[in-house]
This record gives sequence, C-alpha cells and structure tokens, in this order.
Amino acid sequence: MDDHGRGPGPRPEGQGAAYDPEPADPLPYEGVWRFTAPAVDASVPQARHAVRDLLLRQGVPVSEDLVHSLLLIVSELVTNAVRHAAVLSPVLAVEVAVGAEWIRVSVEDNHPYRPTALEAAHSETGGRGLLLVREITVEAGGMCDVEHTTSGGKVIWATLPLKPVHVL
Repeated sequence: MDDHGRGPGPRPEGQGAAYDPEPADPLPYEGVWRFTAPAVDASVPQARHAVRDLLLRQGVPVSEDLVHSLLLIVSELVTNAVRHAAVLSPVLAVEVAVGAEWIRVSVEDNHPYRPTALEAAHSETGGRGLLLVREITVEAGGMCDVEHTTSGGKVIWATLPLKPVHVL
C-alpha cells in the first residue's frame, strides 16, 4: 500500500469552521492519510493492518472497542470494493481522517454503482457487509453514507466519535 501523504481534510457535517469561533491548533494525532491498493483479496488484511498501524503510530486516543469497530468497517468496505468493483476499478483507496473528537474511514473506487445496505436472506452467505457497517456505525453514535465522486466512482465512509456516547 502506498501512503499518498496527509493534510487537512474534510470534517463530518456540523463540525466546520462556522461552528468554531476560533479554530484551535490541531492535536498531534489529527490529520488525513490516504493509501491505495490493488483491488485484490490480499488488500483486505493489508488495509486493516495499515489502519491499525496508523492509529498506533499517530497516537490516536481510541479504545480497543473502537479499533475493532473501525477495522471491521475497513474490512467490509475493502472486501466490497474487491468483490464488486474490481472489474472497473483495479485500484481502490482507503482514507483515514482524524479530528479532535471523531475518526472517519472511507473506501473509494471507480465503479459507478452505488450500493445500499440491504437485508440478506438467512440462507445467503453474503450480502450483509453494508448492513453491518451501518449497524456498527449507528451503535457507536456515528454516521455513514455513500457518495459519488467527481470521477464517476463512489466513496463509502463511516465517521465514529472518539469519545464514547453515553445514553441516559
């Protein structure tokens, strides 16, 4: 996997400059990192390991539960890109964006099909990946979506809070 650099990146909705009267200096772990990989099965564990290593290297304050959730999301999204987009998109991109209170993982490919999280029949062995991503994200108090890219492909992303959500 190649590291294509880092820099200031997109924030989840509601966390932009309009909500920050005076933007604070970024924390040491804040940034955006992007990796590309071939759309092949071997890229799934490579992406998972790269994300885990990045979180450790940058000192991102994540709980072990959040790490497991993020890595499961990365695995599902990369697997979907490999299985369903490789014909039109031989390369995929994984991006990790970390803010002071949130972390976003996304997978981008050049296939135009925009999937939806569908319920799979109990007899089927697949088809639950996006449903699982959505459920993990919602349970953690985050959000996820699929967007079209300017190149005609798509990016599927999930944003999770770094701090646990307390339910009263």
